[in-house]
Amino acid sequence: MYLTEDKIRDFENLLYLSEKSRATVIKYSAALHGLRVYLAGNEISKQRLLEYRDLLLQKRRANTVNGALSAINSYLEFSGLSGCRVKLLKIQRQAFIDERRELSEAEYRRLLSTALKRGKKRLYLIMLTLCSTGIRVSELPFITAEAALSGRAEIRLKGKTRTVLMPRELRRRLREYCRLQGIAGGSIFRTRSGRPMDRSNIFHEMKGLCAQARVDSKKVFPHNFRHLFARSFYSVEKNLAHLADVLGHSSVETTRIYVAVSASAHEKTLSRMQLVI
Repeated sequence: MYLTEDKIRDFENLLYLSEKSRATVIKYSAALHGLRVYLAGNEISKQRLLEYRDLLLQKRRANTVNGALSAINSYLEFSGLSGCRVKLLKIQRQAFIDERRELSEAEYRRLLSTALKRGKKRLYLIMLTLCSTGIRVSELPFITAEAALSGRAEIRLKGKTRTVLMPRELRRRLREYCRLQGIAGGSIFRTRSGRPMDRSNIFHEMKGLCAQARVDSKKVFPHNFRHLFARSFYSVEKNLAHLADVLGHSSVETTRIYVAVSASAHEKTLSRMQLVI
Protein backbone atom coordinates (compact mmCIF):
# COMPACT_ATOMS: atom_id res chain seq x y z
CA MET A 1 0.00 0.00 0.00
CA TYR A 2 1.18 3.51 -0.87
CA LEU A 3 0.99 6.61 1.32
CA THR A 4 -0.76 9.32 -0.69
CA GLU A 5 -2.00 12.83 0.00
CA ASP A 6 -5.59 11.61 -0.29
CA LYS A 7 -5.03 8.93 2.33
CA ILE A 8 -3.41 11.43 4.68
CA ARG A 9 -6.45 13.70 4.27
CA ASP A 10 -8.78 10.78 5.01
CA PHE A 11 -6.82 10.09 8.18
CA GLU A 12 -6.97 13.76 9.18
CA ASN A 13 -10.77 13.67 8.79
CA LEU A 14 -10.93 10.62 11.07
CA LEU A 15 -8.88 12.46 13.70
CA TYR A 16 -11.25 15.44 13.56
CA LEU A 17 -14.28 13.14 13.85
CA SER A 18 -12.59 11.48 16.84
CA GLU A 19 -12.47 14.98 18.40
CA LYS A 20 -8.68 15.19 18.44
CA SER A 21 -7.37 18.69 19.01
CA ARG A 22 -6.23 20.79 16.06
CA ALA A 23 -2.66 20.64 17.40
CA THR A 24 -2.78 16.83 17.45
CA VAL A 25 -4.09 16.68 13.88
CA ILE A 26 -1.33 19.02 12.70
CA LYS A 27 1.35 16.98 14.52
CA TYR A 28 0.10 13.64 13.12
CA SER A 29 -0.22 15.06 9.63
CA ALA A 30 3.34 16.44 9.73
CA ALA A 31 4.67 13.02 10.79
CA LEU A 32 2.90 11.33 7.87
CA HIS A 33 4.10 13.88 5.35
CA GLY A 34 7.64 13.32 6.59
CA LEU A 35 7.21 9.58 6.08
CA ARG A 36 5.76 10.13 2.61
CA VAL A 37 8.84 12.12 1.57
CA TYR A 38 11.08 9.35 2.88
CA LEU A 39 9.16 6.60 1.06
CA ALA A 40 9.55 8.53 -2.21
CA GLY A 41 6.77 6.63 -3.94
CA ASN A 42 7.65 3.21 -2.52
CA GLU A 43 5.11 1.04 -0.73
CA ILE A 44 4.82 0.97 3.06
CA SER A 45 6.62 -2.04 4.58
CA LYS A 46 7.85 -3.03 8.03
CA GLN A 47 11.44 -2.95 6.82
CA ARG A 48 11.13 0.56 5.41
CA LEU A 49 9.54 1.77 8.64
CA LEU A 50 12.33 0.29 10.76
CA GLU A 51 14.87 2.05 8.55
CA TYR A 52 12.92 5.29 8.88
CA ARG A 53 12.91 4.97 12.68
CA ASP A 54 16.71 4.62 12.65
CA LEU A 55 17.02 7.67 10.38
CA LEU A 56 14.84 9.78 12.66
CA LEU A 57 16.90 8.79 15.68
CA GLN A 58 20.03 10.13 13.99
CA LYS A 59 18.45 13.56 13.61
CA ARG A 60 16.01 14.00 16.50
CA ARG A 61 15.62 13.44 20.21
CA ALA A 62 14.09 10.14 21.32
CA ASN A 63 10.88 11.76 22.61
CA THR A 64 10.37 13.51 19.27
CA VAL A 65 10.94 10.25 17.40
CA ASN A 66 8.37 8.47 19.58
CA GLY A 67 5.84 11.21 18.84
CA ALA A 68 6.28 10.66 15.10
CA LEU A 69 6.11 6.88 15.49
CA SER A 70 2.89 7.12 17.50
CA ALA A 71 1.30 9.11 14.68
CA ILE A 72 2.52 6.65 12.06
CA ASN A 73 1.31 3.64 14.06
CA SER A 74 -2.14 5.23 14.40
CA TYR A 75 -2.26 5.67 10.62
CA LEU A 76 -1.22 2.05 10.09
CA GLU A 77 -4.09 0.88 12.31
CA PHE A 78 -6.47 3.11 10.35
CA SER A 79 -5.22 1.66 7.04
CA GLY A 80 -5.41 -1.98 8.11
CA LEU A 81 -1.62 -2.30 8.24
CA SER A 82 -1.23 -3.05 11.94
CA GLY A 83 1.32 -5.72 11.08
CA CYS A 84 3.70 -2.96 9.97
CA ARG A 85 3.61 -1.14 13.31
CA VAL A 86 7.02 -0.44 14.85
CA LYS A 87 7.87 -0.35 18.54
CA LEU A 88 8.51 2.97 20.24
CA LEU A 89 11.93 3.68 21.68
CA LYS A 90 12.36 2.82 25.35
CA ILE A 91 13.27 5.96 27.27
CA GLN A 92 14.29 5.88 30.91
CA ARG A 93 12.75 8.71 32.90
CA GLN A 94 15.38 11.30 33.84
CA ALA A 95 16.04 11.84 37.53
CA PHE A 96 16.52 15.58 36.96
CA ILE A 97 15.67 18.28 34.45
CA ASP A 98 17.93 20.33 32.21
CA GLU A 99 17.82 23.84 33.66
CA ARG A 100 18.84 25.26 30.30
CA ARG A 101 15.37 24.41 28.99
CA GLU A 102 13.22 25.35 32.02
CA LEU A 103 11.87 28.82 32.71
CA SER A 104 12.81 30.17 36.15
CA GLU A 105 10.57 32.37 38.30
CA ALA A 106 12.99 35.29 37.92
CA GLU A 107 12.88 34.96 34.11
CA TYR A 108 9.09 34.74 34.22
CA ARG A 109 8.95 37.98 36.19
CA ARG A 110 11.25 39.71 33.70
CA LEU A 111 9.00 38.62 30.82
CA LEU A 112 5.95 40.03 32.60
CA SER A 113 7.73 43.30 33.33
CA THR A 114 8.92 43.62 29.72
CA ALA A 115 5.43 42.99 28.34
CA LEU A 116 4.03 45.80 30.51
CA LYS A 117 6.83 48.20 29.57
CA ARG A 118 6.08 47.59 25.89
CA GLY A 119 2.36 48.14 26.38
CA LYS A 120 1.45 44.53 25.63
CA LYS A 121 -1.23 44.17 28.29
CA ARG A 122 -3.01 41.27 26.58
CA LEU A 123 0.23 39.26 26.30
CA TYR A 124 1.04 40.11 29.93
CA LEU A 125 -2.32 38.72 31.05
CA ILE A 126 -1.96 35.61 28.87
CA MET A 127 1.39 34.76 30.49
CA LEU A 128 -0.03 35.56 33.92
CA THR A 129 -3.02 33.29 33.28
CA LEU A 130 -0.98 30.38 31.93
CA CYS A 131 1.47 30.46 34.82
CA SER A 132 -0.99 31.08 37.67
CA THR A 133 -3.51 28.42 36.61
CA GLY A 134 -1.34 25.82 34.86
CA ILE A 135 -3.66 25.51 31.88
CA ARG A 136 -2.52 24.58 28.38
CA VAL A 137 -2.39 27.31 25.74
CA SER A 138 -5.13 25.41 23.85
CA GLU A 139 -7.36 25.93 26.92
CA LEU A 140 -7.14 29.74 26.89
CA PRO A 141 -10.48 30.14 25.05
CA PHE A 142 -12.17 28.79 28.19
CA ILE A 143 -10.86 31.75 30.19
CA THR A 144 -13.99 33.83 29.74
CA ALA A 145 -15.45 37.01 31.19
CA GLU A 146 -17.90 34.80 33.05
CA ALA A 147 -15.04 32.73 34.51
CA ALA A 148 -13.31 35.90 35.70
CA LEU A 149 -16.48 36.73 37.64
CA SER A 150 -17.09 33.29 39.13
CA GLY A 151 -13.45 32.36 39.67
CA ARG A 152 -13.93 28.99 37.95
CA ALA A 153 -13.15 28.09 34.36
CA GLU A 154 -14.78 24.98 32.89
CA ILE A 155 -12.28 23.35 30.54
CA ARG A 156 -13.86 21.02 27.96
CA LEU A 157 -11.45 19.35 25.54
CA LYS A 158 -10.97 15.86 24.06
CA GLY A 159 -14.15 14.62 25.69
CA LYS A 160 -12.91 15.57 29.15
CA THR A 161 -14.12 18.30 31.48
CA ARG A 162 -12.34 19.77 34.48
CA THR A 163 -12.76 22.87 36.62
CA VAL A 164 -9.83 25.25 36.98
CA LEU A 165 -9.77 27.67 39.90
CA MET A 166 -8.45 31.15 39.22
CA PRO A 167 -6.48 33.16 41.82
CA ARG A 168 -8.38 36.14 43.20
CA GLU A 169 -5.85 38.72 42.01
CA LEU A 170 -5.85 37.23 38.50
CA ARG A 171 -9.63 37.45 38.41
CA ARG A 172 -9.49 41.13 39.42
CA ARG A 173 -6.99 41.98 36.67
CA LEU A 174 -8.94 40.06 34.04
CA ARG A 175 -12.19 41.83 35.02
CA GLU A 176 -10.45 45.19 34.73
CA TYR A 177 -9.11 44.23 31.29
CA CYS A 178 -12.61 43.17 30.20
CA ARG A 179 -14.01 46.51 31.37
CA LEU A 180 -11.40 48.49 29.42
CA GLN A 181 -11.81 46.35 26.28
CA GLY A 182 -15.60 46.27 26.42
CA ILE A 183 -15.71 42.47 26.74
CA ALA A 184 -19.07 41.57 28.25
CA GLY A 185 -18.90 37.80 27.75
CA GLY A 186 -17.09 34.94 26.07
CA SER A 187 -13.35 34.39 25.66
CA ILE A 188 -11.20 37.17 27.04
CA PHE A 189 -8.16 36.63 24.84
CA ARG A 190 -9.33 37.34 21.32
CA THR A 191 -8.16 38.99 18.13
CA ARG A 192 -9.51 42.27 16.78
CA SER A 193 -12.00 40.27 14.74
CA GLY A 194 -13.26 38.59 17.93
CA ARG A 195 -11.77 35.16 17.32
CA PRO A 196 -9.84 33.31 20.08
CA MET A 197 -6.11 33.91 19.76
CA ASP A 198 -4.10 31.36 17.82
CA ARG A 199 -1.22 29.62 19.62
CA SER A 200 1.22 30.57 16.85
CA ASN A 201 0.49 34.27 17.39
CA ILE A 202 0.96 33.90 21.14
CA PHE A 203 4.21 31.98 20.57
CA HIS A 204 5.52 34.71 18.24
CA GLU A 205 4.61 37.52 20.65
CA MET A 206 6.35 35.77 23.54
CA LYS A 207 9.53 35.34 21.50
CA GLY A 208 9.50 39.08 20.82
CA LEU A 209 10.06 39.79 24.53
CA CYS A 210 13.13 37.61 24.99
CA ALA A 211 15.95 39.98 24.05
CA GLN A 212 14.73 42.87 26.18
CA ALA A 213 13.84 40.55 29.09
CA ARG A 214 17.27 38.87 28.90
CA VAL A 215 15.75 35.40 28.66
CA ASP A 216 16.97 32.66 26.33
CA SER A 217 14.34 32.38 23.59
CA LYS A 218 14.61 28.57 23.70
CA LYS A 219 12.95 28.70 27.14
CA VAL A 220 10.06 30.88 26.10
CA PHE A 221 7.03 28.99 24.81
CA PRO A 222 3.54 28.58 26.31
CA HIS A 223 4.01 25.07 27.73
CA ASN A 224 6.98 26.18 29.84
CA PHE A 225 4.66 28.43 31.85
CA ARG A 226 2.64 25.31 32.68
CA HIS A 227 5.83 23.59 33.82
CA LEU A 228 6.68 26.54 36.08
CA PHE A 229 3.20 26.39 37.62
CA ALA A 230 3.64 22.66 38.29
CA ARG A 231 7.02 23.09 39.99
CA SER A 232 5.74 26.00 42.08
CA PHE A 233 2.59 24.10 43.10
CA TYR A 234 4.56 21.00 44.06
CA SER A 235 7.05 23.03 46.12
CA VAL A 236 4.11 24.22 48.27
CA GLU A 237 1.98 21.08 48.30
CA LYS A 238 3.97 17.91 47.71
CA ASN A 239 0.97 15.93 46.47
CA LEU A 240 1.64 14.50 43.02
CA ALA A 241 -1.83 12.99 42.61
CA HIS A 242 -3.52 16.32 43.38
CA LEU A 243 -1.22 18.14 40.96
CA ALA A 244 -2.07 15.58 38.24
CA ASP A 245 -5.77 16.36 38.74
CA VAL A 246 -5.14 20.11 38.61
CA LEU A 247 -3.16 19.80 35.38
CA GLY A 248 -5.67 17.41 33.82
CA HIS A 249 -3.20 14.54 33.47
CA SER A 250 -4.64 11.05 33.19
CA SER A 251 -1.38 9.55 34.47
CA VAL A 252 0.74 10.61 37.44
CA GLU A 253 3.78 9.45 35.47
CA THR A 254 3.29 12.41 33.13
CA THR A 255 3.15 14.76 36.11
CA ARG A 256 6.43 13.40 37.47
CA ILE A 257 8.23 14.83 34.45
CA TYR A 258 6.97 18.31 35.31
CA VAL A 259 8.32 18.31 38.87
CA ALA A 260 11.70 16.62 38.43
CA VAL A 261 14.41 18.42 40.40
CA SER A 262 17.02 20.54 38.64
CA ALA A 263 20.48 19.19 37.87
CA SER A 264 22.06 21.62 40.37
CA ALA A 265 19.69 20.46 43.13
CA HIS A 266 20.53 16.85 42.29
CA GLU A 267 24.25 17.67 42.50
CA LYS A 268 23.75 19.27 45.94
CA THR A 269 22.02 16.10 47.14
CA LEU A 270 24.94 14.01 45.92
CA SER A 271 27.39 16.32 47.72
CA ARG A 272 25.47 16.10 51.01
CA MET A 273 25.67 12.31 50.83
CA GLN A 274 29.47 12.59 51.21
CA LEU A 275 30.15 9.20 49.69
CA VAL A 276 33.26 10.33 47.79
CA ILE A 277 35.89 9.93 50.52
